[in-house]
Amino acid sequence: MVVCCGLLTDKKEPVPLKSIEVQLEVKDHVAAVVSTLNYENKEDKPLEAVFVFPLPGDAAVCHFSAQIGETNIVAEVKEKQQAQEEYDDALSSGQQAFLLEESDQSPDIFSLRVGSLPPGESASIRLEYVTELAVEADDGLRFCLPAVLNPRYQPQGSEGPSVQVISVPASLVPYSLSFSARVSSPRPISKVESSCSLDPLQYLNTDQTQATVKLAAGHKFDRDVELLIYYKDAHQPTAVVEAGQASAKPGSLMGDPVVMVSLYPEFPQSVMSLLASCGEFVFLMDQSGSMGCPMNNSKPQETRISSARDTLLLLLKSLPMGCYFNIYSFGSTFEHIFPTSVEYNEKTMEEALKKVEKMEANLGGTEILRPLEHIYSQPCIPNQPRQLFVFTDGEVGNTKEVTDLVKMNAGSHRCFSFGIGEGASSALINGMAKEGGGHAQFITGTDRMQPKVMQSLRFALQPAVEDISVSWDLPKGVTATILSPPITAIFQGQRSLIYAQLARQSSEATDGSVTVKYSLAGHPSQNQLHFNLKPAEDSGLTVHKLAARTVIRSLELEQRTHRGQQEEEVKKKVVELSVQSGVSSSFTAFIAVNKDGGKAVQGPLMRRNIPTPSFHCRPMMMACSAPSRKRAVMPLMAYSDPPMMTLMAYSDPPSFNASVTLGLVSPQPREDPLLQLVTLQKASGCWLLDADLAAVLGKTRGEVEKAKPASVNSEVWASILALIWLHGFKMDAKEEWELLTLKAASWIKAQNAPCVSECVEAGNTLLGCSVKKEALGL
Repeated sequence: MVVCCGLLTDKKEPVPLKSIEVQLEVKDHVAAVVSTLNYENKEDKPLEAVFVFPLPGDAAVCHFSAQIGETNIVAEVKEKQQAQEEYDDALSSGQQAFLLEESDQSPDIFSLRVGSLPPGESASIRLEYVTELAVEADDGLRFCLPAVLNPRYQPQGSEGPSVQVISVPASLVPYSLSFSARVSSPRPISKVESSCSLDPLQYLNTDQTQATVKLAAGHKFDRDVELLIYYKDAHQPTAVVEAGQASAKPGSLMGDPVVMVSLYPEFPQSVMSLLASCGEFVFLMDQSGSMGCPMNNSKPQETRISSARDTLLLLLKSLPMGCYFNIYSFGSTFEHIFPTSVEYNEKTMEEALKKVEKMEANLGGTEILRPLEHIYSQPCIPNQPRQLFVFTDGEVGNTKEVTDLVKMNAGSHRCFSFGIGEGASSALINGMAKEGGGHAQFITGTDRMQPKVMQSLRFALQPAVEDISVSWDLPKGVTATILSPPITAIFQGQRSLIYAQLARQSSEATDGSVTVKYSLAGHPSQNQLHFNLKPAEDSGLTVHKLAARTVIRSLELEQRTHRGQQEEEVKKKVVELSVQSGVSSSFTAFIAVNKDGGKAVQGPLMRRNIPTPSFHCRPMMMACSAPSRKRAVMPLMAYSDPPMMTLMAYSDPPSFNASVTLGLVSPQPREDPLLQLVTLQKASGCWLLDADLAAVLGKTRGEVEKAKPASVNSEVWASILALIWLHGFKMDAKEEWELLTLKAASWIKAQNAPCVSECVEAGNTLLGCSVKKEALGL
């Protein structure tokens, strides 16, 4: 069934949330976010306002306070049930109270309850969190403010959510957003980009290491606010040492200094050239109804499922000969192209591509757990390391179940996950990759899916890093206790973060180092970083909070795998650390009660559910605005308490089952010449000399055949022409086609063809290029 959510159609219903102000401060690759939510009760009755909203799944929520008139109330972190009881008690006695809690199902959904807001009263809620910034394929650091909360699909038979979500189209959101960011780094800031319109970047100093930027006026809630921040020399390893909290107990996590080490391993080129020619590649594709949504508003004809089809085409063409593969699709049920993974060759590739071409967003809801269980039940193929690629818009309600399953099977595979479109659950996408020792990517706004996915394929083809160990060289009297989970995956040029608690006795030495050792394709290697033990100034305990969040998440995962007494003991540890550090967890909540000696709020309390923006599909062939199959149509929700109308929950898929009638886009002929060329490539890596290839090259078949050197066969000639065309006209898309051209070059060299240089020269003349033979890998 679908998580309860509905379309707010009564525009006269007052909404007490009036505006949201967000201030972002980025220091190197860590972000601190302050959100201020301004409420006003314009009704003649006291209100309880309930707002359910998304946050980054790996955020550490570390402050919550309320300003009412001249009174400022700072919330405390308490065990969740205790906090809920205190909140209810406060409301029943006429006091104002505020409760912020994390969803039990997913760590990226929070609910905020503002209780007993009297008529005419205003309240300002301040919420703070810190988070690490992910590194993108082009070395940009990604920050995402998730404005969109999509309905999360809850599998049949599972426990329902504890909160209700009211979602509306972006144009109907009755509150405003203002957003500004300040960026500082030891390295110059080269640029800041966004999926939303920004005012020009303003540098604050001459060396360009500090800058500010803000959203342009008129921003609408039709997408998440995504920033991509680019530094010069972004791959420099760093270490930040942060002093402990003066009021905290020495020896505790908050009382001792904590170091955050950021490493960017660089593998020897001799090893990196040995890309794997084997592996079992399993592709798991979301075909739920919401995959029929547009990738972005500017290109409604390009849907999530159509982009995913094109991406699968590239992936299948780029696989190495001799590997194994299979493709699964899932929605309310799941399907697979082959009963078990098959060897990759021309026949199996063509069979798979025929099925991929017919993929539609027509399988109902988003039940990802069952296909994962089926995949993991399949025995691994000897000497073929399993690589799992998961494509989904991430609208699932059982996030923790899914990530726990990936974790249980982490020893048998690497998991690469892709969040497609607005509102994808960061907790799901990041969690699957982290627990599966892989890499996560998000495709939003005008992003092309293909280059990001091909980067992950390059990671999957890298030899697996083994025997990873971390050692410290510290002065006498200083010891380090690692707080992060063990590093299970290292990829070329990708960041590895380590948090460690430092216990320091009487040592005057100021320098230390950390070394990560590992084995890569049988070659021992290591990366070392020297750093200063002097604590950074004015850190605001950001590193401690992130370290506490890391430990809390590890303990929560441990708690879910235990039963009985051990389960309760681990839960107790989580609650203790959460309270001590002031960082939220699934077992705690922030509670604030206004105990100022004012007059008790009189009268029955009315509930007002604050709507969140939702990225709704707009079918192409219907005049009315109907949501996609996953977003079932809901009647008007009544906001009085108790409700005057029953909120109806529809099954997913709903009774209507005709995806074509609803306007979900069918496969269209490919107009992109790059994808046309890719389609024509054979599994071995070669191209055939025919009219279709000539058309992509902008020539007739006769022109292409006439220019062919006599001593060379047609397949070699056709393949060289394809390589020249890609290097000559499509260098901007090199990330997409690089792997399949490596395969093509290997095939050409294996033919021992004569006169390759002559072919390249003739091909340049025919196509009007000047590509060198060496650039083609020949």
